[in-house]
Formats: sequence, C-alpha cells, structure tokens
Amino acid sequence: MPYFQYSRDGQIQRHAIVRNLTTIGSAPESDLRLDGGEVAASHCTLIHEPGRYRLESTQRSTPFYVRGKKMRAYDVKHGDTIAVGGVELVFSAVDAAPEPKSEQPDQHQAMELAHQAMGQLLQFSELLLKPENALDAILSELIDQVVAMTRANKGFLVLAASGDEDYQVRVARNLERQPVDSPSELLSDNIIREVITSKKAQIISDAYADERYQNSLSVINLKLSSVMCVPLMVRGELLGLIYVGNDSIRNLFRSDQLETLKIFASQAALILKNAQVLGELRQESEQLAQKLEDVKFGQIIGGCPQMVEVYNRVEKVASTDITVLVTGETGTGKELIAKEIHNRSPRADQPFITVNCGAIPENLIESELFGHVKGAFTGAVANQAGKFLSAAGGTIFLDEIGELPLQLQVKLLRVLQEKQVQRVGEAKTTPVDVRVVAATNRDLSEEVKHSRFREDLYFRLNVIGVALPPLRERGDDVLLIARYLLGRYASQYGKDQWADPQSAFSPSAVRSMMKFSWPGNIRQLENHIKKALVLAEGSQITAKDLDLDVLEGATAEEDVIVPLSEARENWQREYINRVLALNGGNRTKTARDLGVDPRTIFRHLEKSEKKSG
Repeated sequence: MPYFQYSRDGQIQRHAIVRNLTTIGSAPESDLRLDGGEVAASHCTLIHEPGRYRLESTQRSTPFYVRGKKMRAYDVKHGDTIAVGGVELVFSAVDAAPEPKSEQPDQHQAMELAHQAMGQLLQFSELLLKPENALDAILSELIDQVVAMTRANKGFLVLAASGDEDYQVRVARNLERQPVDSPSELLSDNIIREVITSKKAQIISDAYADERYQNSLSVINLKLSSVMCVPLMVRGELLGLIYVGNDSIRNLFRSDQLETLKIFASQAALILKNAQVLGELRQESEQLAQKLEDVKFGQIIGGCPQMVEVYNRVEKVASTDITVLVTGETGTGKELIAKEIHNRSPRADQPFITVNCGAIPENLIESELFGHVKGAFTGAVANQAGKFLSAAGGTIFLDEIGELPLQLQVKLLRVLQEKQVQRVGEAKTTPVDVRVVAATNRDLSEEVKHSRFREDLYFRLNVIGVALPPLRERGDDVLLIARYLLGRYASQYGKDQWADPQSAFSPSAVRSMMKFSWPGNIRQLENHIKKALVLAEGSQITAKDLDLDVLEGATAEEDVIVPLSEARENWQREYINRVLALNGGNRTKTARDLGVDPRTIFRHLEKSEKKSG
C-alpha cells in the first residue's frame, strides 16, 4: 500500500494512502494533517487514478516544491520528496508495514470517518444554538462541514422554486471554505432535476459514464465524476437539495456518507423552513403595519367608506375657523376627530382645551367655561380665567354639548356671536379668539323639537356637521382597531407574545368580533381587549377570552329565501371576506389557504369595491 513518510516531533511517521482522494493540510479534518506555520488549512490533495498519483494545490497561494521547484500540479513517483509548507514528505509506492491483524484497514478507516462525521455534525449542531449567527453564515458552515466530511471539492445548497423544476443556488463553497465563482456553471441541470423530481437521495459514482446522463450536455461539458445529492424535505415539502461533487475521482462517495449527509440535510431543511416561516410572518407583519398606516388618519384607525368620507370632510374644514358639530354614538371617537381638526388647522401650535359639559355640576359650569373673579361667589378665593380664555388662539372642544343647561345655552350663544366672554362677577367683557368644536351623542334636532335645546344655538354650532358611524357599521375596521389596540397594550400588560397582533386572535375571536353589535363602540372594544390581555392563557386570544361567547349581539341572520346561485355567491363572498380578515388582508396568503389562483381574490375585491362605490 503506498504511503507518505515524514517527521513529526523527531519521530518518523507514515501515512498510508487508502483513498482515491487524500487531503493534506493543517486542518483537523485533513486526511494527512501536517503541523507548521506555512501549511495551509487545506494545502493540497493527492488524487489516485489508475496508473498514477497526482498531487494538486487547492489554490494558487498554496504551492508545494519538488526538488526545489515550485509546483501546483505534479504526478508523484516512488521516492519523490515533496516539501509542503516546510514539511518534507517522501512518497513510496511500496507497501507500508502491515497493520495489526486485529483491526482491518477498511474497518479502521470506516470507524475513523464515522467518528469524524459525528464530530462535524456535533460542531454544526452547537453552531445552531448560538442565536447571533445569521442564516447565511449557518448555511455556509453547513456546506463547509459537508464538503470536509465527504472529501468533495465543491458543495452547494440549492433551493427549489415552487410550482416547477426550476432552482437557485443559495450557497456554493469549495474545499478551501471559500465561495465558488459562477456556481450555476458547475452544476448538472439533469442531476438536480432528477433529484427534485424523484425527491430521493442519489449517489452517482461516474456521471460521465452513467447511462442516464450520457446525453446530458452539462455532464459532458463538466466531465463530472462523483456526485451526491440529497433532497431537503419537511413534512413532504421539497425545499431544495444539498449537492456535493468531485470532477476528478470516480466512486468517491459511499452509502454511509450518504446516510450522514441525510442527517445534515434534515437539519438544513428545518433551518430553511423556520427561516421561511419567520420571513412570511415578518412580511405579513410589515404588510399589516403598512395597511395600518394606509388606514390611519392621525390617531384614528379605519378604512371603511364611511370613515373615508369623514376624513375628507375633516381635511376640508380643518383649515377654516368654521364651528363644527361632531355627532355619533358614545365611544365612536368624537374627541379624536376634534383633535384632528385642531391638529390640521393653523391653530395647531395653540391650546386644545376639552370640556365635558355633562360631567360638570350645573352650578359650576358657567364659572368653568367663562371664568370668575375673586369673591364672585362663595369659594371664589381667586380670579379664574375659564376654559374659553385658556383656549385663546386655539380650539375649545365642548363634549356632550347636549347636556348643557338651557340658561347656559343662552350665554354660550352670546359668546359665539360676539366673541366676547364675561366672567362671573365681572361687569366688563373680554374679547376671545377661539375656535369651537362641539360634540354630542344626542340627536339635537329632536332635542330642539322638544324644547330641550335652543334652535338658534343648534344652527350656530352646526355650521358643518361630521357624523361618525357606529363600529357595527364599519366592517373590517373592527379587526384593524382590535389589532391596533392589542399591539398598543400588549407590552403594557406584560404580554409581549402578542406584541405582533397579526396572528394573536383565534378564528373564534375574529368571528365573534365581526358579529358582535358593539353598542359601546370602540370604547367597549378597548375594554374587551384589555380584559383578554389580563385573562388569556393560551397561545391565541379566543372569543371566551374576549368575553364575547356569552354576550348578546351576535344574532343569527334573518331566514330569507333566495335563489341557490345567489346564496352560493353570497356565502362565497362572505367566506372570502372572513379569510381575508383572518389573514389581515394578505391576498396571496388567502389565495394559498383557499387553494385558488390569486387572481380569484383580486377579482373578488374588485367586485366588492364596485359595489361599495
């Protein structure tokens, strides 16, 4: 058996050449490991072909010397002395001393290679436990370990494209742990497509002579020899494959190496699948954030047609000083609209003062609005400016204006007409420049009919009206607002697992929120979200956590008989809308979940927009 003889620590060492490919270098995984500062990690390789042993440098910077002459490739002969990084190797074609009979060379070699493979697998597994390692670094290290384990001279991680047999090279590495230039030119399309199609691991001992690839231009042009391919599979889904090869040696790979490579492939498949899922979640989160930005109007969330109309009206009226009356049920966000009118007006850098007319005792409301002087009444121990004067130059928001007593309505009307304020206990009036925005949950026209609200004040306040729709009429805005509130309060309540609210709600929670009538509107929804954050224990928030499984309001639709085709169309439309809502409006994911072409979802949305328009 041929061997190299060399000196280490004053001792003569022999390394038997038992493989078609022998790697020489300072790296621990080298077949012939040499110590020396000038020996590269992978310095050169000895290739055994019929009738010759050829020594080749692995790269231009790692030559070797024969009889003092620098070489990068050389056919080694018996008795040659080769200098590798300062270490002299003497090649002998004569058999080395026989190994002890108790252990056969093949068994010893197999045990050594198995031990080395397990060590590399352990090293790679430890790498996975370090969270700071990026995906590309992990995959590159995986291919480096595979190349070292199999003694290939190149290795690739190939990703399969969905829906066809196309592919792309994600990682390409050589024996020197360096990226490979133009990797797609070094791969055989036929071999890769064969593995992608069959989804089975394969060893090709001599691709150039294999009958299956005799007509393959890629095999012929590349003159491929040994190739080993293992698919990356997760629950029956093909993600790609690991491809290793050597263009110089036939029959390089063995079945035990293939089994070890399958273990590496299973880990790589899980890594890629996790990265894919994480990428989809991140993309959906970004889409949700973008969608949220698209439907935000200041601090107001909503994109239904009614709210878009409100936004347009606010935009038009904000730049003027016209008095605005905001109407809507309790909890619909009237104060937010008032703030938005102020923030978009020329008065935005001036005070915004809020007065809840229904929360102030009747005997104090005049003083609260217009101010008082010291001694004006019992308890008036100092002058007070009042809300109108405090809001000078800015905006005063009179919330629940319908609760204002009749005698105060007269004084408010005078202030609006004359833009003068008279403090309680003071004879003179004070000019005031202030914009008034009022709000009520009452129907003031009905209040006027029943003489509970002054007609002249009503017309003075209602120069331009902004009517807010109740939450039950705002469609998918319910889910948008719920997800926004969940993300807003999750960290505050110590529930960071729901800081990304895209998938936090279970299907039952989504259905219950969409069906519930929300008599308390957004304020009630906010309370239910807070309750769920405190009480929920599972991985998702359910209808029970929201306390909607026992509340009334999600009543069944009236039984109306319609033609079967219309019923089918209505059901399909509602079901697509429901799945779209579950997916946060993600059209591609909805199409994938429903098993339809994405164009079906786009056509559905176009029809919905035409109907709403």
